[in-house]
Amino acid sequence: MFKTNDRHTQTDIFGLFNSLPERMKKKIEHSEEYTFYKLIFSNIKEDIFSGLYSDKNSRPNAPINAMVSSLILMHRYQWTYEELFKHIEFNILTKIALGLDSLETMPFCPATLFNFQNRLSAHFAETGEILLEKVFDHLTEKQLKTLKIKTHIQRTDSLAAASNIRNYTRLQLLVELLLRIWRILSDEDKTRFKEQFEPYVHKTSGQYIYSLQASDIPHEIEKIAHLYYWIDQNLKPSYAECEIFKTFERVYAEQFVVVQEKVEIKPPEHISSSSVQSPDDLDATYRNKDGKDIRGQSINVVETAHPENPLNLITDISVHPVNKDDSKVLHERLDTLKEKTPELEELHFDGAYGSSDNDRKCEQHGINPVQTAVRGPKPAVEMSIEKISDKAYTISCLQQTVTPAPTRKRHKAIFDLAVCKCCPLRSTCPTIKRRQDRVLYFTHEYFLALKRQKRINSLPEERKKLRSNVEATVNEFVCKMPHRKLKVRGAFKASVFAFSVALGVNFGRIYRLLQIDPSYVKAISLYCAQIVKEQGRMMRRVIGFCYKRAIIPGLRFDFR
Repeated sequence: MFKTNDRHTQTDIFGLFNSLPERMKKKIEHSEEYTFYKLIFSNIKEDIFSGLYSDKNSRPNAPINAMVSSLILMHRYQWTYEELFKHIEFNILTKIALGLDSLETMPFCPATLFNFQNRLSAHFAETGEILLEKVFDHLTEKQLKTLKIKTHIQRTDSLAAASNIRNYTRLQLLVELLLRIWRILSDEDKTRFKEQFEPYVHKTSGQYIYSLQASDIPHEIEKIAHLYYWIDQNLKPSYAECEIFKTFERVYAEQFVVVQEKVEIKPPEHISSSSVQSPDDLDATYRNKDGKDIRGQSINVVETAHPENPLNLITDISVHPVNKDDSKVLHERLDTLKEKTPELEELHFDGAYGSSDNDRKCEQHGINPVQTAVRGPKPAVEMSIEKISDKAYTISCLQQTVTPAPTRKRHKAIFDLAVCKCCPLRSTCPTIKRRQDRVLYFTHEYFLALKRQKRINSLPEERKKLRSNVEATVNEFVCKMPHRKLKVRGAFKASVFAFSVALGVNFGRIYRLLQIDPSYVKAISLYCAQIVKEQGRMMRRVIGFCYKRAIIPGLRFDFR
């Protein structure tokens, strides 16, 4: 049964906080954990998770705001689960951050936290909805509004998040699956089929391939291909519902092809980068980036970038297969991004994000895309196109300006051949030379692409290098991944990591701002007061009590 956790709003006069000396109270009230309690824990909308629990009268759930906050703290401080529970049990500041007012109280046990994540994962598998994203969106929306952060200008970048899996070679992956199929066989089947599996079951997959010569590998793959065909024909009726057998069937289809009842090995170039990279992470895909092999996910980050903002906050996080092009990721997120921040007018990104589809969608949403680099070779001759009306343009090169005429599907610009003969760049000009003139055909998409690539030149100097700072934000994720690898596997767990870190990054920036500029303390305290006020008449009494105990200068109330 779903139940919200509001016990933290009623301060116990004999509780943990009130039993501390005044000296310690003052330090706690200036601490990061106390600010976390006010800004994050107290503002988590628990109703988001109500669908995970039964509607019937039954045992109530563990406090959701405590579990979500714990995940954020764990990723913020890079704790293990063991370290997390150690801090919850023995660290006073961690208890304060989770709204606990007693040394004896534990909000949940490890099994409860794992079950909660399993519920989130099952909900994601069933609906494709990541509930932590709703928590992130809800908190970020209020933070942007409270601190009056301008969202007109934003920037985006991505990072590769390698999965915590072994990097299998093709042969090793095939052998590993044979070993796992062997493990699920019944004792009777192991006895019956011992001969087929005998060459592989006495070693690990790594030990098996290390004993081979390079020249032996094609022959070994051919042998395994026939064994895979035999397994598919003989074991499928009995083991088709087993998870590892489903993985086996997927690998079999990706690596081999059956032609006239004869199994053949697919050449490497015919195997997709989305094929299974490891039986331990079926969501991981493959990509070679900057000469490095990556198997896992990609995290895309969008944040505000207006020069007048006192700080910039992450506004959008999304997780995708690592082999998905950044331009396609942006195309999928533009609608969501515009919905979250309707004021968005200018988006900065690097060359990987530019595409005709994105240009059209940006034009549709009134967003000016600013690209800091051009993908592919730079054109030898610069052309400039200006739009006069819906269907009228002017196009200019170094020597002349002409007005193109519209054709059925595109526009046709005719240049004076006499002028072109005097141009030193005529040999590399993109126009087509004819007997009496030179002609260039272009579409509206070409105009948008050219406009995107040149827009950065028209910006003021202080806005030309806005995109580069997003790399510092990306590094805040990377530094929490040892050797640029996640500590987890799977798309869902990668999403939990991404949203937890993003919430922690935004919180950290707000906390540092409060330490530097006290003028924002009042805005934050009023924000917290409004949240608490919504919780009912009992809380209004608590607020009245807290106003009398205000300690931090400029803070409207103590909140405890």
